[in-house]
Amino acid sequence: MSGRRFDVTAIGNAIVDVIAAADEALLVEHKLVKGAMSLIDAADAERLYRVMGPGREVSGGSAANTVAGIAALGGRAAYIGKVADDQLGDVFTHDIRAIGVTYDTPALTEGLSTARSLIFVTPDAARTMQTFLGATTQLGPEDVNMEYITSSRVVYLEGYLWDQPRAKQAMRDAALRAQASGVTVALTLSDAFCVDRFRDEFLDLVEHHVDVLFANEGEILSLYQVRTFDEALQCVRPHCHVAVLTRSEKGAVVLGGGEVHVIDAVPAVRVVDTTGAGDAYAAGFLYAYTRDCDLATCGRLGCAMAAEVIGHYGARPEADVKSIAARVLSGRTTRAGSTRSAG
Repeated sequence: MSGRRFDVTAIGNAIVDVIAAADEALLVEHKLVKGAMSLIDAADAERLYRVMGPGREVSGGSAANTVAGIAALGGRAAYIGKVADDQLGDVFTHDIRAIGVTYDTPALTEGLSTARSLIFVTPDAARTMQTFLGATTQLGPEDVNMEYITSSRVVYLEGYLWDQPRAKQAMRDAALRAQASGVTVALTLSDAFCVDRFRDEFLDLVEHHVDVLFANEGEILSLYQVRTFDEALQCVRPHCHVAVLTRSEKGAVVLGGGEVHVIDAVPAVRVVDTTGAGDAYAAGFLYAYTRDCDLATCGRLGCAMAAEVIGHYGARPEADVKSIAARVLSGRTTRAGSTRSAG
């Protein structure tokens, strides 16, 4: 796949995050499910914003965070996601372009406002997300630049978008075009509650259209409706070329080509906010993957990127992640078995 314009093109919800510290009592009082992402309407968004502590606004969205991480590493990335022509939409557009991601999805000019996610971070660094999807619900097949899809090494799809019928069709169209063009299709399951809603459709997608699957432990257990992680490993093996399964402080397990790699987590100096840890992991993994690194190296860079992002508020890298990558990728091997330098 040499000569492709982009390493990764992602399709996802274009969201601005509002992040604030919160105590457990606030979650209980407002009946928020700790550690989960829940969809809310405009009225709830206004109500919960009023009870939040001092917040910090940063561009977010799961797949957007991933391509931002890839760009920060030095990769070539494009993004497809819908914002409104408003202040938060301008913030999102500026931020993703400033980090080096190609982004030109037409903004919504009337009706709904740009999506925002209210993120309550408890002292144990767990994040509880209350998300108003707004303009991103209007993403449709007409927004997918198929030239970006066919000129990428990987197309990365965000499971959260499956809640929207037109966005679902856009992702199906992109996956089919990618397959026809020899482009790797990657999917992140996004959330166990999302998997619960669309299990049969996700199973079909994973079995027939997905080459690289990203899931955390809760998501993969939900997908196959099993009780143990080992059972889930056996279920996912035959369904996609590579399965990347993250386990928080336990690290990750990467399956592919008959290989099983158990990757230890990178100890973080201090866990501040776990928002975007999975997104950062995917960024590191896909950056290495599009450079033909062996799966173990891909997994190690994923863990290193996740460790960086949980050490500060916000879901996008703040450190010099190129130097992190250089250390991890030094002396790596390719999936074909030959050695590569870190240059």
